[in-house]
Amino acid sequence: MKYLITGGAGFIGAHLAEKLINQGHEVVVLDNLSTGSKENLANIEGKEGFDCVIGSVRDQSLVIELVEQCDTVIHLAAAVGVKLILDEPSRSIHTNINGTEHVLHAASIHKKLVFIASTSEVYGKSSQESFQEHHDLILGSTANLRWSYAIAKAMDECLALAYNQEGRVPVIIGRLFNTTGPRQTGRYGMVLPSFVTQALQQEPITVYGTGEQSRCFAHVGDVVESIIRLINTPEAVGQVFNIGNDQEISINGLAEHIKKATGSDSDIQHLEYDDVYAQGFEEMQRRKPNVDKLEKYIGYRPRTSLDQIVNCVIEEKQSTLDL
Repeated sequence: MKYLITGGAGFIGAHLAEKLINQGHEVVVLDNLSTGSKENLANIEGKEGFDCVIGSVRDQSLVIELVEQCDTVIHLAAAVGVKLILDEPSRSIHTNINGTEHVLHAASIHKKLVFIASTSEVYGKSSQESFQEHHDLILGSTANLRWSYAIAKAMDECLALAYNQEGRVPVIIGRLFNTTGPRQTGRYGMVLPSFVTQALQQEPITVYGTGEQSRCFAHVGDVVESIIRLINTPEAVGQVFNIGNDQEISINGLAEHIKKATGSDSDIQHLEYDDVYAQGFEEMQRRKPNVDKLEKYIGYRPRTSLDQIVNCVIEEKQSTLDL
């Protein structure tokens, strides 16, 4: 099989490309390197069956050309990270919506299977104990651009499902929850690598808000395995799946966990959201996935423990930081 991975030089995309190449498949990566890096692909650069194309999903002619060459498209390209979304909201919206539109249009020409990476952000301000795929989406005001990413990704889902319903493109949608592991940078607000880096450098571990908000962290290897199984499950076509670990921890708890695991003397410092982002920033208090549907369809669910995830991130950061 030959796969096109948009955003394939990003954190998740690079791990996915590496696994597919190691399984004997061909992979073409499309990435504009705005948030991704060719360093993420160093393990497979030059390997037979791998190609990296520097370009944008907003270039429709290029997307059509690359989709035609491949059997399956895994669409990961997106503007990601709260900081980037708030700093460049219009570019982020255009990238997320237009990019998906171009991928679906190109795939419709030859009815290529497309996996669309969505996000847990689409659940918005829902107060459910754990999110299920059929739950209503409760989003904030459009006047608060913090919600523009969630709105754009919800539109991506609607557009993809419309193409699928019309028989134009077989699609599978995965709502990714917090994914972490080796090679992830904290540059765009990713909390776990940020905390680990701060702890190892004996800097204050900066927690936004009260720290009582909770998250679930999945290892990137588990997420990659879930995606590969989904695209090889015909019954998954036309469906939406949560992809994430359902083991929950507060952000305060995560900071304490990382401080202990690193043996750091760092203080834990709380910052108000208004001091970090725009005034009136709203945060989801819980973000816990129900992954029963995922396990039902693919016989698998992310289970790597937080201890294992934190330890592998610490090991990588220790080898790359100048300590």
